[in-house]
Amino acid sequence: MLDNLDLLTLAPVLNVQLLLDGLFIGGIFVLAAYGLALVWGVMNVKNLAQGEYVIMGGYFAWHLGTYGIHPILSLPLVFAIMFAFGWVVYLLVIKWVISRDLFTSLLATFGIALIVQQGLNLAYGPEVRTANSGFGTNVLFGGLVTIADIKIVSFGLCILLAASVIVFMKTSRMGQAIRATAQDARAAKIMGIDTERVYAFTYSLNAAICGAAGVLVSMIWVIQPFYGVPHSIRAFVIVTAAGLGNIPGVIVAGLGLGVAEQYSGFVLGAEFQQATALILLVLVLIWRQIQLAQHRQVVQ
Repeated sequence: MLDNLDLLTLAPVLNVQLLLDGLFIGGIFVLAAYGLALVWGVMNVKNLAQGEYVIMGGYFAWHLGTYGIHPILSLPLVFAIMFAFGWVVYLLVIKWVISRDLFTSLLATFGIALIVQQGLNLAYGPEVRTANSGFGTNVLFGGLVTIADIKIVSFGLCILLAASVIVFMKTSRMGQAIRATAQDARAAKIMGIDTERVYAFTYSLNAAICGAAGVLVSMIWVIQPFYGVPHSIRAFVIVTAAGLGNIPGVIVAGLGLGVAEQYSGFVLGAEFQQATALILLVLVLIWRQIQLAQHRQVVQ
């Protein structure tokens, strides 16, 4: 471990590799976290199936690839499929737990996660899979830094999708209805907003965003039916650190988590890379608790 740490000082160009990889991967983290922030902020539902939706989108992209459809070209179709799937899940499950306590919503979404896991396992098996993008790599600094073209393309698609969702939320009637419902659902309902439809649309949009992120994950990494949990943990870490409704904070936290995972994986070893998100989650929760304690002291 110390040898790898020394390498970062002896070969500073390695920092460029880790930073770029972290930023490109962090862009995908931002998408899943933004979807969670929507559901959490508007519906007060902590969706434990977040990562499973990411993996589900990746499998759809891989499956369509077996028919000769490039994963990037399948992205709009996967987005639509996951949107419809999210709407069905809302009608069957989420609709009935919105007004219930925290434990009920956690239990319900945990059940959804298990069903998705086992469904993917039955349909595709436990083998690790990846969608072939057909892209090459760029070599920089005399071969010391290599960047896969698909990572650059995926980062650009992350920016495009995130910007589209933000513009939609600010300019469309549904986006304005979602924001109004997030601020005060009862007042929004009194003003004539169909909050039931807003909730259904919000949850479906979250599933679609996660599915789009999954398409990118299937090209950059690998997918497997039980690989959703790390993505869920990352989303919770990012949203908890940034706070609900803080889109710039979600972006910064997502990119920062991507960089932190790359550095921890290089310095401590690959087995510690995914543990980084868990460690950061504990630290963020402790930090939030300290903030709340200070706030209570000020109020008193």
